[in-house]
Amino acid sequence: MTDSPPPSSSWSVASMAGSVVQFLRLPVLASSGLAVVASGMLYFKQNEIIYPRNMPLNARAEVPKPPEFGITDYEDLRIPTPDGESLAALFIRPSRKLSQDPTMTILMFHGNAGNIGHRIPIAQMLEETLNCNVLMLEYRGYGESTGAPDEQGLKIDAQTALDYIRQRAETSKTKIVLYGQSLGGAVAINLAANNEKDGDIKGLVLENTFLSVRKMIPSVFPAAKYLTRLCHQYWPSELVLPQITSIPMLFLSGLKDEIVPPSHMTQLHHMCKADVKVWRTFPNGHHNDTVAEPGYFDHIQSFMVNEVLDD
Repeated sequence: MTDSPPPSSSWSVASMAGSVVQFLRLPVLASSGLAVVASGMLYFKQNEIIYPRNMPLNARAEVPKPPEFGITDYEDLRIPTPDGESLAALFIRPSRKLSQDPTMTILMFHGNAGNIGHRIPIAQMLEETLNCNVLMLEYRGYGESTGAPDEQGLKIDAQTALDYIRQRAETSKTKIVLYGQSLGGAVAINLAANNEKDGDIKGLVLENTFLSVRKMIPSVFPAAKYLTRLCHQYWPSELVLPQITSIPMLFLSGLKDEIVPPSHMTQLHHMCKADVKVWRTFPNGHHNDTVAEPGYFDHIQSFMVNEVLDD
């Protein structure tokens, strides 16, 4: 067994997690006016609706950097994709320098608004709690990455990031864990299913993700609920997740999620066929602030120590 990270106090976790909230209270899209517009443009303009990469204002131009959070050991990367895009990414090393090199790398996939800079406090908590590397990927068309997002493109982006970890000398021998929030959960599920046979993905952490985009539409855009057949961005996690059987999974569900109905996470957990699946709920967690709820990082630490690092 490799050295496990020392336990962190609940106070320190809660204190730093609180700083995450100000970056993650992103605008909610489900206003009635926007829903009406979305109904008329669902087919031709749905990518702009589903992937609000320009929210909040200046999200493409103003990307917070690690030094703003006291992080000094990192790399600001540009990773080329096979289809010609350039993906911004942050590679963050653990702040505690131990005699043993990190044995785990977490690949982070964020939700569908903002940019990776808004999620740096989460990466910081992960590397401090688990003494691991963290690769934060920016999807095409988001933040400083080139291109325009769609389902196929984001799948290419995810595979590109995983291959980067596999090929980089510093991380090629580490255990890889996928961490996805909301849309990022769908990205992580698809990536895990496509790469499970290779055996180097040792864990999958999902927070407030959905069954499919089509099943999300009635809750986010009620006026468009009868037009779901026009949706060509599928992300059918409910079909893909049951294909994964050997990768341990941690489900983190905010029970006051106002965007993704908590029932989606419940159903994903029930249909999961993995040998190890762990279910954790946060009674006061909303869609964008579940990460700041007490015990959030403690649950992740426990999962990593028991199911990933001890593998």
